[in-house]
Amino acid sequence: MSDDALRERVNAKIFPHPLDTWYAVAWDHEVTHRGILARTVAGRPMALYRTEAGRPVALADACWHRLAPLSMGKLVGADEIQCPYHGLRYNPSGRCTRLPAQETLNPSASVPSYPIVERHRYLWVWPGEPARADPAAIPDMHQMDDPAWAGDGLTIEARCNYQLILDNLMDLTHEEFVHGSTLGQDELSQSEFSTRLESDDHVSVTRWMIDVAPPSFWAKNIRDRFPDFSGRVDRWQIIHYYAPSTICIDVGVAPTGTGAPEGDRSQGVNGYVMNTITPETERSSHYFWAFMRNYRLSSQQITTELRNGVKGVFGEDEVMLQAQQQAIDANPDYAFYSLNIDAGGMWVRRILDRMLAAEGALDTPRPAAPPDARALTGEPAPPVLR
Repeated sequence: MSDDALRERVNAKIFPHPLDTWYAVAWDHEVTHRGILARTVAGRPMALYRTEAGRPVALADACWHRLAPLSMGKLVGADEIQCPYHGLRYNPSGRCTRLPAQETLNPSASVPSYPIVERHRYLWVWPGEPARADPAAIPDMHQMDDPAWAGDGLTIEARCNYQLILDNLMDLTHEEFVHGSTLGQDELSQSEFSTRLESDDHVSVTRWMIDVAPPSFWAKNIRDRFPDFSGRVDRWQIIHYYAPSTICIDVGVAPTGTGAPEGDRSQGVNGYVMNTITPETERSSHYFWAFMRNYRLSSQQITTELRNGVKGVFGEDEVMLQAQQQAIDANPDYAFYSLNIDAGGMWVRRILDRMLAAEGALDTPRPAAPPDARALTGEPAPPVLR
């Protein structure tokens, strides 16, 4: 297949974000009854706190009276927030319960209250139409609080558009070049992969590297479980994207020939790289991530070492993504070109386009037919989204 057939011109300007969806707004431990957390989601500043009973609350971070940030105020009583400027108070539904120097409450005195749900160690908010907020639509990240898995993570305040991070996670061949000292190896670019549309909001990309030398990150991890291990491994990367911006990556290695490609991973080590990305503005994102594992669950040392090691790896991504955003801003007339390795990311963009179009937020639809990696080997392409 020619290079031209693999290319897809994509508008390289700022990519918009859907509103009628769930985004992670904070780790569960970040929001308490002792203070107020300010965070912006999809361009909407929010003031986050918990009631005395522990229920999370997300209010618009601007007082009805003079738009002073409520996040600069304080919590009063069991569940109310007080404006720092003139003392107006609001309950969790956003209704004003007290006005200064008057007993009569103005019927319009209120601020938006956003649907918020606690799940998978995160708090999730719905910045769009509240009536459409269905908690069942929160992405599956069960490894985060499943007792069969252990791990921890952090937050990156990424200075780039959220779709650039999705691109980065959907194509892991960049590990060969960006993470050469930890995760990268030549086989990443050389190995075959398949891209599959699992459902209207779920895309998977599967890559196996058979009989390869383990890169340093995985060599250490398999020896953490099997100290006497030496030799070559079968390595897997199975990426699962859930709309709009959650990507869970099933990763690991097992000694070559022990059955991992057929489903027996008992001789190796298995991890999940959990990622959920929340647009802050058009050029900044809250990137929540964790590394979960299913071996030596009680070892806090391994948990801390893995978190710190992945933090270093993602720090390399952060530098590249910020530089990419700067280049996009400096070259507004340039376009993106897509190769076969971008098939997963192109499906992601197509799903996002569908969501944006449903909200009337997509001015110029992107091309409708992303190439699929399996088409390069004559296998059928995934079904077309309607």
